[in-house]
Amino acid sequence: MSVHVLENEMLKVTVADSGAELISVFDKENETERMWDADPAVWNRHAPILFPFIGKTAGGRYRYKGNEYAMKTQHGFARDMEFCCVSEDGQSVTHCLKATEDTRKIYPFDFELYVTHSLDSASPRKVKVQWEIKNKGGEAMLYSIGGHPGFRTPAKETEDRSDYYLEFPQKDTVEYILINPSTGLAVRERTYRLQLENGFYPIARNLFDKDALIFEESQIEKVRISKPDKTPYVTLECVGFPYVGIWSKPEGNFVCLEPWYGRTDNDGFAGPLQEKEGEQVLPAGESKTIEYTIEFHK
Repeated sequence: MSVHVLENEMLKVTVADSGAELISVFDKENETERMWDADPAVWNRHAPILFPFIGKTAGGRYRYKGNEYAMKTQHGFARDMEFCCVSEDGQSVTHCLKATEDTRKIYPFDFELYVTHSLDSASPRKVKVQWEIKNKGGEAMLYSIGGHPGFRTPAKETEDRSDYYLEFPQKDTVEYILINPSTGLAVRERTYRLQLENGFYPIARNLFDKDALIFEESQIEKVRISKPDKTPYVTLECVGFPYVGIWSKPEGNFVCLEPWYGRTDNDGFAGPLQEKEGEQVLPAGESKTIEYTIEFHK
């Protein structure tokens, strides 16, 4: 697997050509790995890019302009494809994925997706992730895109994941929906609430027993994982994102903070792609740039 390394005085960051995936952030000051190790017995990924779908399509298929397309894998196909590295300089690396005959069979749009990971010269503990989606076709393009970075939690062998907290700065409560475990689709009819204590909520072992917590309506622009003493551990900043998912495996020593433009189908959805919840529209010949940042605190 070909990889590319970005490095400053605080972090050593590794990005793979496969999936343009962020696979390692080594904290040089604390001498510890901050990303999940992709243990195949638990969850075999680090930080996949979700494109051109997030989550599952109902029945593993979708409809567009009277045609039906198969999308049997969840989260689209970009995470499983080889990207081309188009530039790197030790502080940033940019990868590109372009539509092919094979992708058009399951996703009938001509696209180019550029993914840039970069270090922040002013804040050496921050990593920025930027996506540029280009519509190279002659009609509007429908898509979703999201991040799925998994952070190693806890940081120390003497701690447990349940010793850590989710922190939603300046929030008293946040609302979320869940996924139907038998279909993998969102149950929109019922919402749940996290009642926060000064913005904090404990990461109990059973918090993700029913899969991801999905926060809608741009509720969250910043969310972090905090240490047992409630000091910051990892902060995700995702201004403008309409959705954020938070997920882990009950047995996993990691937590994913996932910024999304789009989300999984609603349970029972049978309409065309144009009516899919959260679907993004990119006019012909235009491009869209989206970015988020991750701060790895000391």
